[in-house]
Amino acid sequence: MKKVLVTGGTGGIGVGVAHCLAEVGCSVIAVSTSQAELDAFKPQDSIELRLMDVTDQASVDAVFASLDGLDGLVNCAGILRRGDEYDIDVFQRVIDVNLVGTMRCCLAAHPLLANSKGSIVNMASMLSTFGGPLVPAYSASKGGVSQLTKALAGQWAESGIRVNAIAPGWIETEMTQGLRDNPERAEGIMARTPMKRWGKTSEVGALVRWLLSDEASFVTGSVYPVDGGYLAM
Repeated sequence: MKKVLVTGGTGGIGVGVAHCLAEVGCSVIAVSTSQAELDAFKPQDSIELRLMDVTDQASVDAVFASLDGLDGLVNCAGILRRGDEYDIDVFQRVIDVNLVGTMRCCLAAHPLLANSKGSIVNMASMLSTFGGPLVPAYSASKGGVSQLTKALAGQWAESGIRVNAIAPGWIETEMTQGLRDNPERAEGIMARTPMKRWGKTSEVGALVRWLLSDEASFVTGSVYPVDGGYLAM
């Protein structure tokens, strides 16, 4: 049974990923900074819930030090502050969670994953490819996650660690709720999406599951869009 830690694993895409992995028998550790999210999480025997703040080195070190082994790390922790990211403090906070937090967890997981010849899946975004005028920090952080993924894949291949990323498009999560509730914005998004629908967290989770599996044993340094064709337009 593979043991996988999912950051941001109690909300948004992370919760979909955690459930997808648990469904195939993985032992999942879902971590979150939110006690409220942990309390609201639907219990599942193969999912362990832990508090962890990806921006706090001591918090990250404590969680990873407590593990007796690890086969996979999925970095889903992320925030977006639409319209507020031109404030430098907000900008730095978003970068710290989305990009620095991803690197912090990758570094903490490295010894465990080197021992198991494990795998990392980072969560990039379609905004890794093009800019988002209202979310400069989110766009910059996700572009950074994409490039970080490639850098770590090259550096850690000799350790037997594969590192890939997924670039979700418009997925049904709390983060996109406001857009989905706005008919004008939703219509514009659907007009550019060839599949004419919003994605599901389980569809991202299915790709995570494959990337962590032995079937993807020669796959590293890649960034996979899951966007219904949005980037192709």
